[in-house]
Amino acid sequence: MKNFTSFADAGDYKALLQQALEIKANPYGYQHIGRNKTVGLIFFNPSLRTRLSSIKAAYNLGAQAWVLNAGADSWTLEMADGAVMNGGTQEHIKDAIAVMSQYCDVLGVRTFPSLTNRDEDYQEVVFNKILQYATVPFISLESATLHPLQSFADLITVAETKQKERVKVVLTWAPHVRALPQCVPNSFADWFSEIDWVDFVITHPEGYELAEQFTKGARIEYDQQKAFKGADYIYAKNWSSYRDYGQILSSDPAWMVSEAHMALTDNGKFMHCLPVRRNVVVTDAVLDSPNSLIIQEAGNRTISMQTVLHELLK
Repeated sequence: MKNFTSFADAGDYKALLQQALEIKANPYGYQHIGRNKTVGLIFFNPSLRTRLSSIKAAYNLGAQAWVLNAGADSWTLEMADGAVMNGGTQEHIKDAIAVMSQYCDVLGVRTFPSLTNRDEDYQEVVFNKILQYATVPFISLESATLHPLQSFADLITVAETKQKERVKVVLTWAPHVRALPQCVPNSFADWFSEIDWVDFVITHPEGYELAEQFTKGARIEYDQQKAFKGADYIYAKNWSSYRDYGQILSSDPAWMVSEAHMALTDNGKFMHCLPVRRNVVVTDAVLDSPNSLIIQEAGNRTISMQTVLHELLK
Protein backbone atom coordinates (compact mmCIF):
# COMPACT_ATOMS: atom_id res chain seq x y z
CA MET A 1 0.00 0.00 0.00
CA LYS A 2 1.45 3.35 -1.09
CA ASN A 3 -1.62 5.56 -0.50
CA PHE A 4 -5.14 4.97 0.83
CA THR A 5 -7.92 6.74 -1.05
CA SER A 6 -10.44 4.02 -2.01
CA PHE A 7 -11.23 0.29 -1.87
CA ALA A 8 -8.79 -0.28 -4.75
CA ASP A 9 -5.90 0.74 -2.48
CA ALA A 10 -6.86 -1.95 0.05
CA GLY A 11 -5.43 -4.64 -2.22
CA ASP A 12 -6.28 -8.00 -0.68
CA TYR A 13 -9.17 -6.87 1.50
CA LYS A 14 -9.31 -10.19 3.35
CA ALA A 15 -5.68 -9.83 4.44
CA LEU A 16 -6.24 -6.19 5.41
CA LEU A 17 -9.34 -7.12 7.39
CA GLN A 18 -7.47 -9.89 9.20
CA GLN A 19 -4.71 -7.42 10.06
CA ALA A 20 -7.33 -5.03 11.45
CA LEU A 21 -8.83 -7.72 13.68
CA GLU A 22 -5.36 -8.64 14.96
CA ILE A 23 -4.61 -4.99 15.70
CA LYS A 24 -7.91 -4.63 17.53
CA ALA A 25 -7.07 -7.65 19.67
CA ASN A 26 -3.63 -6.20 20.48
CA PRO A 27 -3.77 -2.42 19.82
CA TYR A 28 -0.43 -1.61 21.46
CA GLY A 29 1.48 -4.56 20.03
CA TYR A 30 2.82 -2.76 16.97
CA GLN A 31 4.39 0.34 18.46
CA HIS A 32 7.73 -0.42 16.84
CA ILE A 33 6.04 0.46 13.52
CA GLY A 34 5.35 4.07 14.52
CA ARG A 35 8.33 4.79 16.77
CA ASN A 36 9.98 8.11 15.78
CA LYS A 37 7.31 8.66 13.11
CA THR A 38 4.92 11.60 12.69
CA VAL A 39 1.44 11.58 11.21
CA GLY A 40 0.19 14.86 9.72
CA LEU A 41 -3.55 15.55 9.59
CA ILE A 42 -5.03 18.41 7.55
CA PHE A 43 -8.72 19.31 7.84
CA PHE A 44 -10.53 21.60 5.42
CA ASN A 45 -13.85 21.04 7.22
CA PRO A 46 -15.17 20.02 10.66
CA SER A 47 -14.55 16.57 12.09
CA LEU A 48 -15.06 14.66 15.32
CA ARG A 49 -14.54 10.91 14.73
CA THR A 50 -12.00 11.24 11.93
CA ARG A 51 -9.87 13.73 13.84
CA LEU A 52 -9.88 12.01 17.22
CA SER A 53 -9.64 8.44 15.96
CA SER A 54 -6.70 9.35 13.71
CA ILE A 55 -4.80 10.89 16.62
CA LYS A 56 -5.57 7.87 18.80
CA ALA A 57 -4.51 5.47 16.04
CA ALA A 58 -1.17 7.23 15.66
CA TYR A 59 -0.53 7.10 19.42
CA ASN A 60 -1.49 3.40 19.55
CA LEU A 61 1.22 2.74 16.95
CA GLY A 62 3.81 4.72 18.91
CA ALA A 63 3.73 7.67 16.49
CA GLN A 64 3.10 11.35 17.12
CA ALA A 65 0.42 13.36 15.33
CA TRP A 66 -0.09 16.99 14.45
CA VAL A 67 -3.36 18.56 13.25
CA LEU A 68 -3.81 21.60 11.03
CA ASN A 69 -7.18 23.25 10.38
CA ALA A 70 -6.59 24.71 6.93
CA GLY A 71 -7.47 28.40 6.72
CA ALA A 72 -7.93 28.72 10.49
CA ASP A 73 -4.54 27.55 11.78
CA SER A 74 -2.69 28.37 8.56
CA TRP A 75 -2.45 31.03 5.91
CA THR A 76 -5.35 31.15 3.47
CA LEU A 77 -4.49 28.73 0.67
CA GLU A 78 -4.61 29.42 -3.06
CA MET A 79 -5.71 26.40 -5.11
CA ALA A 80 -5.53 27.68 -8.69
CA ASP A 81 -2.44 26.95 -10.76
CA GLY A 82 -0.89 30.04 -12.31
CA ALA A 83 -2.84 32.36 -10.01
CA VAL A 84 -1.71 35.94 -9.59
CA MET A 85 -1.85 36.05 -5.80
CA ASN A 86 -2.73 39.67 -5.28
CA GLY A 87 -6.00 38.95 -3.47
CA GLY A 88 -6.95 37.28 -0.19
CA THR A 89 -4.80 34.15 -0.38
CA GLN A 90 -1.32 34.16 1.12
CA GLU A 91 0.15 30.73 0.33
CA HIS A 92 -0.21 28.40 -2.62
CA ILE A 93 -1.31 24.82 -1.98
CA LYS A 94 1.70 23.62 -3.99
CA ASP A 95 4.12 25.13 -1.47
CA ALA A 96 2.05 24.36 1.62
CA ILE A 97 1.67 20.62 0.92
CA ALA A 98 5.32 20.25 -0.07
CA VAL A 99 6.36 21.93 3.18
CA MET A 100 3.94 19.92 5.33
CA SER A 101 5.31 16.75 3.77
CA GLN A 102 8.66 17.71 5.32
CA TYR A 103 7.07 17.59 8.76
CA CYS A 104 5.50 14.11 8.68
CA ASP A 105 5.95 10.55 7.46
CA VAL A 106 2.31 10.08 6.44
CA LEU A 107 -0.13 12.82 5.45
CA GLY A 108 -3.90 12.60 5.87
CA VAL A 109 -6.23 15.17 4.30
CA ARG A 110 -9.98 15.75 4.67
CA THR A 111 -11.94 17.80 2.15
CA PHE A 112 -15.64 18.17 1.29
CA PRO A 113 -17.43 18.59 -2.05
CA SER A 114 -18.89 21.88 -3.19
CA LEU A 115 -22.18 20.17 -4.16
CA THR A 116 -22.45 22.80 -6.90
CA ASN A 117 -20.04 21.58 -9.60
CA ARG A 118 -20.40 17.82 -10.09
CA ASP A 119 -17.61 17.53 -12.66
CA GLU A 120 -15.11 19.29 -10.42
CA ASP A 121 -16.16 17.32 -7.33
CA TYR A 122 -16.12 13.93 -9.05
CA GLN A 123 -12.81 14.63 -10.73
CA GLU A 124 -11.50 15.31 -7.20
CA VAL A 125 -9.75 18.43 -8.46
CA VAL A 126 -8.69 19.77 -5.05
CA PHE A 127 -7.91 16.35 -3.60
CA ASN A 128 -5.78 15.25 -6.54
CA LYS A 129 -3.90 18.54 -6.46
CA ILE A 130 -2.94 17.87 -2.84
CA LEU A 131 -2.06 14.26 -3.68
CA GLN A 132 0.14 15.51 -6.52
CA TYR A 133 2.18 17.77 -4.23
CA ALA A 134 2.53 15.38 -1.27
CA THR A 135 5.91 13.65 -1.10
CA VAL A 136 4.96 11.15 1.63
CA PRO A 137 2.29 8.40 1.73
CA PHE A 138 -1.19 9.87 1.62
CA ILE A 139 -4.45 8.93 3.39
CA SER A 140 -7.91 10.15 2.50
CA LEU A 141 -9.67 11.31 5.65
CA GLU A 142 -12.65 11.93 3.33
CA SER A 143 -12.78 13.49 -0.10
CA ALA A 144 -15.43 15.00 -2.34
CA THR A 145 -16.62 11.52 -3.39
CA LEU A 146 -15.35 8.89 -0.91
CA HIS A 147 -14.73 8.17 2.78
CA PRO A 148 -12.67 4.94 2.75
CA LEU A 149 -11.66 4.95 6.44
CA GLN A 150 -15.34 4.99 7.41
CA SER A 151 -16.16 2.14 5.04
CA PHE A 152 -13.22 0.07 6.29
CA ALA A 153 -14.45 0.60 9.86
CA ASP A 154 -17.93 -0.45 8.71
CA LEU A 155 -16.49 -3.63 7.21
CA ILE A 156 -14.63 -4.41 10.44
CA THR A 157 -17.87 -3.92 12.38
CA VAL A 158 -19.87 -6.27 10.16
CA ALA A 159 -17.10 -8.88 10.11
CA GLU A 160 -16.80 -9.05 13.90
CA THR A 161 -20.56 -9.16 14.56
CA LYS A 162 -21.96 -11.35 11.77
CA GLN A 163 -23.63 -14.58 12.89
CA LYS A 164 -23.55 -16.43 9.57
CA GLU A 165 -21.17 -16.89 6.68
CA ARG A 166 -23.19 -14.84 4.19
CA VAL A 167 -25.12 -11.73 5.23
CA LYS A 168 -27.54 -9.31 3.62
CA VAL A 169 -26.44 -5.69 3.99
CA VAL A 170 -28.80 -2.86 3.03
CA LEU A 171 -27.75 0.74 2.47
CA THR A 172 -30.84 2.90 2.85
CA TRP A 173 -31.35 6.57 2.04
CA ALA A 174 -33.04 8.49 4.84
CA PRO A 175 -34.42 12.05 5.00
CA HIS A 176 -32.41 15.04 6.22
CA VAL A 177 -32.93 18.78 6.57
CA ARG A 178 -29.79 19.66 4.60
CA ALA A 179 -28.24 18.64 1.29
CA LEU A 180 -25.47 16.20 2.17
CA PRO A 181 -22.64 14.76 0.04
CA GLN A 182 -22.58 11.30 -1.48
CA CYS A 183 -19.13 10.48 -0.01
CA VAL A 184 -20.19 7.97 2.66
CA PRO A 185 -22.77 6.08 0.56
CA ASN A 186 -20.44 6.08 -2.46
CA SER A 187 -17.67 4.63 -0.34
CA PHE A 188 -19.92 2.11 1.40
CA ALA A 189 -21.06 0.88 -2.02
CA ASP A 190 -17.47 0.91 -3.32
CA TRP A 191 -16.48 -1.50 -0.51
CA PHE A 192 -19.52 -3.66 0.11
CA SER A 193 -20.28 -4.39 -3.54
CA GLU A 194 -16.87 -6.11 -3.63
CA ILE A 195 -17.21 -8.27 -0.50
CA ASP A 196 -17.88 -11.84 -1.59
CA TRP A 197 -19.77 -12.86 1.57
CA VAL A 198 -22.26 -9.97 1.36
CA ASP A 199 -25.56 -9.72 -0.52
CA PHE A 200 -25.60 -5.96 -1.02
CA VAL A 201 -28.76 -3.91 -1.65
CA ILE A 202 -29.17 -0.14 -2.00
CA THR A 203 -32.61 1.36 -1.44
CA HIS A 204 -33.64 4.97 -2.06
CA PRO A 205 -36.39 7.03 -3.69
CA GLU A 206 -36.16 7.47 -7.44
CA GLY A 207 -33.81 10.30 -8.36
CA TYR A 208 -31.27 9.45 -5.65
CA GLU A 209 -29.26 6.96 -7.72
CA LEU A 210 -25.57 7.08 -6.87
CA ALA A 211 -22.83 7.26 -9.49
CA GLU A 212 -22.66 3.90 -11.29
CA GLN A 213 -18.88 3.75 -10.87
CA PHE A 214 -19.45 3.00 -7.17
CA THR A 215 -22.57 0.82 -7.29
CA LYS A 216 -21.40 -1.93 -9.64
CA GLY A 217 -22.60 -5.29 -8.36
CA ALA A 218 -25.21 -3.80 -6.02
CA ARG A 219 -28.94 -4.47 -6.35
CA ILE A 220 -31.01 -1.27 -6.44
CA GLU A 221 -34.45 -1.45 -4.82
CA TYR A 222 -36.86 1.51 -4.75
CA ASP A 223 -39.22 -0.19 -2.31
CA GLN A 224 -37.61 0.34 1.10
CA GLN A 225 -39.76 -2.21 2.91
CA LYS A 226 -39.01 -4.88 0.31
CA ALA A 227 -35.30 -4.12 0.64
CA PHE A 228 -35.38 -4.47 4.42
CA LYS A 229 -36.96 -7.95 4.39
CA GLY A 230 -34.54 -10.52 5.78
CA ALA A 231 -31.68 -8.04 6.12
CA ASP A 232 -28.91 -8.70 8.63
CA TYR A 233 -27.57 -5.12 8.60
CA ILE A 234 -29.25 -1.80 7.88
CA TYR A 235 -26.92 1.11 7.13
CA ALA A 236 -28.81 4.41 7.04
CA LYS A 237 -27.43 7.55 5.41
CA ASN A 238 -28.82 10.61 3.71
CA TRP A 239 -27.37 11.95 0.49
CA SER A 240 -28.38 14.63 -1.98
CA SER A 241 -29.08 13.85 -5.62
CA TYR A 242 -26.23 12.92 -7.93
CA ARG A 243 -28.37 13.37 -11.06
CA ASP A 244 -29.75 16.78 -10.01
CA TYR A 245 -26.48 17.49 -8.32
CA GLY A 246 -26.65 18.59 -4.71
CA GLN A 247 -30.44 18.92 -4.72
CA ILE A 248 -32.97 17.62 -2.18
CA LEU A 249 -35.62 15.87 -4.27
CA SER A 250 -37.55 14.32 -1.39
CA SER A 251 -37.79 14.67 2.37
CA ASP A 252 -40.35 11.90 2.79
CA PRO A 253 -40.47 11.08 6.53
CA ALA A 254 -41.67 7.56 5.69
CA TRP A 255 -38.05 6.73 4.82
CA MET A 256 -36.87 7.47 8.39
CA VAL A 257 -35.72 4.17 9.91
CA SER A 258 -38.09 3.13 12.69
CA GLU A 259 -38.82 0.07 14.82
CA ALA A 260 -41.44 -0.93 12.25
CA HIS A 261 -38.77 -0.88 9.55
CA MET A 262 -36.34 -2.92 11.63
CA ALA A 263 -39.08 -5.49 12.37
CA LEU A 264 -38.92 -6.44 8.68
CA THR A 265 -35.29 -7.56 9.04
CA ASP A 266 -33.84 -10.81 10.32
CA ASN A 267 -33.12 -9.34 13.76
CA GLY A 268 -31.01 -6.84 11.84
CA LYS A 269 -28.27 -4.66 13.25
CA PHE A 270 -28.47 -0.90 12.70
CA MET A 271 -25.48 1.15 11.53
CA HIS A 272 -24.80 4.82 10.85
CA CYS A 273 -21.51 6.70 10.44
CA LEU A 274 -22.53 9.56 12.79
CA PRO A 275 -23.26 12.35 13.43
CA VAL A 276 -26.96 11.57 13.05
CA ARG A 277 -30.08 13.71 13.39
CA ARG A 278 -32.24 11.74 15.78
CA ASN A 279 -35.88 11.31 14.85
CA VAL A 280 -35.16 12.65 11.36
CA VAL A 281 -32.87 9.98 9.88
CA VAL A 282 -33.68 7.31 12.48
CA THR A 283 -35.75 7.10 15.63
CA ASP A 284 -34.37 7.12 19.16
CA ALA A 285 -35.80 3.64 19.70
CA VAL A 286 -33.65 2.18 16.91
CA LEU A 287 -30.51 4.13 17.79
CA ASP A 288 -30.69 3.17 21.47
CA SER A 289 -31.70 -0.45 20.93
CA PRO A 290 -29.41 -3.44 21.69
CA ASN A 291 -29.14 -3.99 17.92
CA SER A 292 -27.58 -0.58 17.31
CA LEU A 293 -23.88 -0.77 16.41
CA ILE A 294 -23.22 2.97 16.10
CA ILE A 295 -20.80 3.25 19.04
CA GLN A 296 -18.90 0.06 18.20
CA GLU A 297 -18.73 1.28 14.62
CA ALA A 298 -17.32 4.64 15.73
CA GLY A 299 -14.77 2.86 17.91
CA ASN A 300 -13.61 0.90 14.88
CA ARG A 301 -12.63 4.16 13.20
CA THR A 302 -9.48 3.97 15.33
CA ILE A 303 -8.84 0.43 14.12
CA SER A 304 -9.33 1.23 10.44
CA MET A 305 -6.93 4.18 10.66
CA GLN A 306 -4.42 2.25 12.75
CA THR A 307 -4.41 -0.60 10.22
CA VAL A 308 -3.86 1.75 7.30
CA LEU A 309 -1.06 3.57 9.16
CA HIS A 310 0.49 0.18 9.96
CA GLU A 311 0.51 -0.75 6.26
CA LEU A 312 1.96 2.59 5.15
CA LEU A 313 4.61 2.87 7.87
CA LYS A 314 5.83 -0.72 7.97
